[in-house]
Amino acid sequence: MNLVTRTEDLAAACERLSGHPYVTVDTEFLRETTFWPKLCVVQMAGPDEAVVIDALAEGLDLAPFFSLMNNEKIVKVFHAARQDVEICWHRAKTIPHPIFDTQVAAMVLGHGDSVSYDQLVQRLTGDQIDKTLRFTDWSRRPLSQAQFDYAVSDVTHLRDVYLKLRADLEQGNRTEWVQEEMSVLTSPTTYSAEPERAWERLKSRVRRPKELAVLMEVAAWREREAQSRDVPRQRVLKDDALTEVAQQQPKSVEELGRLRALPKGYERSRAGEQIIGAVQAGLGRDLKTLPKIVRDKPLSNGASATVELLKVLLRMTSERHGVAAKVIATVDDLERIAVDENADVPALKGWRREMFGNEALKLRRGDVALAIEGGRVVAVEHKATAH
Repeated sequence: MNLVTRTEDLAAACERLSGHPYVTVDTEFLRETTFWPKLCVVQMAGPDEAVVIDALAEGLDLAPFFSLMNNEKIVKVFHAARQDVEICWHRAKTIPHPIFDTQVAAMVLGHGDSVSYDQLVQRLTGDQIDKTLRFTDWSRRPLSQAQFDYAVSDVTHLRDVYLKLRADLEQGNRTEWVQEEMSVLTSPTTYSAEPERAWERLKSRVRRPKELAVLMEVAAWREREAQSRDVPRQRVLKDDALTEVAQQQPKSVEELGRLRALPKGYERSRAGEQIIGAVQAGLGRDLKTLPKIVRDKPLSNGASATVELLKVLLRMTSERHGVAAKVIATVDDLERIAVDENADVPALKGWRREMFGNEALKLRRGDVALAIEGGRVVAVEHKATAH
């Protein structure tokens, strides 16, 4: 087993890999009990070698790895890249670039929505991945030979998958489509964990500006607390408790203790006083400076029916062009198109508009209809507009 545990060996390996046009990358980490992912192992492969790095090795400096991730001349290949990229952002405030996400590429090429890695490997290479070590404890040392072999196979299979997908993209003139999707994965805002924006990820039922003001403050408090203690957000306080605090706005720890969503005795902890402080800060905010509360309006019966037709058109388009429906348009896109033909949605821009958006607008206007021909759904020119 050739496991990298020393900085000089890592630097030498990264130097060798930097001579290639691409490197495949994967990470093994733990996150069940922490806010930040605990990086345990990094594996990389170039065209002719694979490297497994013990990220927990004493004295190991990962700077050569992050430097390689920053090398603009090398494509960094991941599968479902978001969490791997997040680790780089948290550990080194760097985002690998340029990157290629094989999961996104697979969707663009019609392999289904969010296709799993083992499914993709089997489909493109015929190899079967051993799943037995998927949930192994990667923080335990020493690593076993089986763990090492699993880590190596992850990135060597990824190499074969990448080359096949890249060739298929080039043949179908879809390379730029994937590059467009990579812009989200390489944006720092995607990985931002700013406490002031923590409220945005909550699916809360607040209805009034004052409730929103309090929610923003208590959510920011929880985010700071979770980060400083390095524990999951829900372990500090659950989402439904934040919502209840925002709605009830307790003015004292005694009032806080009467809330049903809070654990018994929570108000007597250090956190109790801090939550009351956050509530007071929220109540003291200038309501005019708050973001608008956007309430989802129920669709009219006509719009709902339009959405259902658009879903059929989307599925038909997905099958015809061999592109996962999820990549072409979301349900939110369809709902917004149903009520506004000038909706600012991805489905009405660029290649998506050419493939689906223009036809969707024609269907919305009644210029085309859906029919069944030979057992398949097709779009046909509406008789009223036929010449």
